[in-house]
Amino acid sequence: MPGPARAAADAAPSVISSRTPLRSARATTIYRELLAAIVDHRLAPGTRLPEDEVGAVYGASRTIVRSALEALSHEGVVNIEPNRGAMVAHPTVAEARSIFEARQLIEPRVAATAALRASAADVAMLRQQVDEEHAALHSGDHRRAIVLSGDFHNSIAAIAGQPIFAGFVRELVVRSALILSLYWRRREATCATPAHGALIAALAAGNATEASTLMAEHIADLVDGLDLTERSAAPVSLADILSLREK
Repeated sequence: MPGPARAAADAAPSVISSRTPLRSARATTIYRELLAAIVDHRLAPGTRLPEDEVGAVYGASRTIVRSALEALSHEGVVNIEPNRGAMVAHPTVAEARSIFEARQLIEPRVAATAALRASAADVAMLRQQVDEEHAALHSGDHRRAIVLSGDFHNSIAAIAGQPIFAGFVRELVVRSALILSLYWRRREATCATPAHGALIAALAAGNATEASTLMAEHIADLVDGLDLTERSAAPVSLADILSLREK
């Protein structure tokens, strides 16, 4: 289909993007870089994010840092506690199950709708994303593969043309990154590329039923890759981690 599906795909949000208004461009940069560090597992669940320490890393005031941390809190990936400050969220087993149950409810419906709307350009975009994800995995760049995998799911939601569901998917995908860093037990770092390829084929064929079924199976397979037993995260040096951020 022309027009709307293409526009939706062009507007597909990256995992590393904000739905929350920020105080300044500087706060937006800090938000993006902290979120990137969380999504690609450099900042582990439970890592404390003191405003003064984050500010020292980025050369920013505590007010600007606080704006970025509040935006991350709205995403569900940072917890801010009175008198204790901010820390990367540490999802419990129950929360992990809840996140993936929500994905199992929402994403099959979104995939079915996307199959009815996807244009040839949309399908080409998804194939390019999977090619890039596959290349990242083969080169050992698991951090990039994780981001690309999340972008793939966000793109399908954008193609579906349902902004509310797309917002839900984006939040769930970001929070899933935390769950993967704690509970993933397989050697592969991210979604299986064959599953993404099968989804693309269903979207290209306009087969809503097949797309829904494949997405449900895909999410179930992700859950099967989790070792849902409680565990704690090892302490890390915030300054060391953030000093390695991409320029």
